[in-house]
Amino acid sequence: MKKVIYLSLLIICFAFKSSAPYSFQIALLKYGGGGDWYSNLETSLPNLIKFCNTNLNTNINPEQAIVEAGSKEIFNYPFVHMTGHGNVIFTNQEAENLRNYLSGGGFLHISDNYGMDKFIRLELKKVFPELDLIEIPNDHGIFHQKFNFPNGLPKIHEHDKKAPQAFGLFLKGKLICFYDFECDLGDGWESAEIHKDSEEARQKALKMGANIISYAFLN
Repeated sequence: MKKVIYLSLLIICFAFKSSAPYSFQIALLKYGGGGDWYSNLETSLPNLIKFCNTNLNTNINPEQAIVEAGSKEIFNYPFVHMTGHGNVIFTNQEAENLRNYLSGGGFLHISDNYGMDKFIRLELKKVFPELDLIEIPNDHGIFHQKFNFPNGLPKIHEHDKKAPQAFGLFLKGKLICFYDFECDLGDGWESAEIHKDSEEARQKALKMGANIISYAFLN
C-alpha cells in the first residue's frame, strides 16, 4: 500500500511543481539476457526530459536514473523506459517486481530499437500472464495530449518497411505499458549528430514521447 501511495503522490507532483529541486525522476530499465539495455544511454532520455520540462512545464530531474528490473528502487520512479535490440530475460523475481510496480501505479514505456520484439512479448507474459498486448487505436488519448497525432504513432526509423504500431497492456482498463514497434522513439530522442535524423523526425519523436509522459501521469 505504501508503494501505491508513493507513486500516487509522485503523479500529483506532475501537475503541481514541488518546492523540492525536482518533482520526480524517471529511469532507464536495466535487464538481463544479453540485450543492450544501454543502447541509447547517453542522450535519449535526457533530451526527452529537457523537452518535457520546456514544453510541458514539468519539473523532472534532468539526470536519468538506471534501475534494475528486480530492484525495490523501481518504486521510486513513476515512469520507466526500456529499450534495446536483442534478448530480454526477466527472472521470476523480476517479473513479480515489475507486476507489483505496474499494478501499483507505475508506468513502463518500451521502445523496440530493432530486434527486441520476439523477446519482450514472451517476457511480458511472465509479468502479466493474463494480459495480452493490444494495438492502441489512433483515437486513443495518448495520441492527443498537448501534441496531436491523428494518425497515431509516427514513423521515426525504418526497419522492415512496416508501418509503426503502438501496443499496450491494459489493467482494469488502464494503460500501464506502452510499447512502440517499427518506430524507434528512443532513437528519435537522441541528439541529432548520432543518427543524423531530420529535425522534423526528431520533433515528432520528442512530441510523442512528451505525450506518453503526459498521459502516464494525468490519466
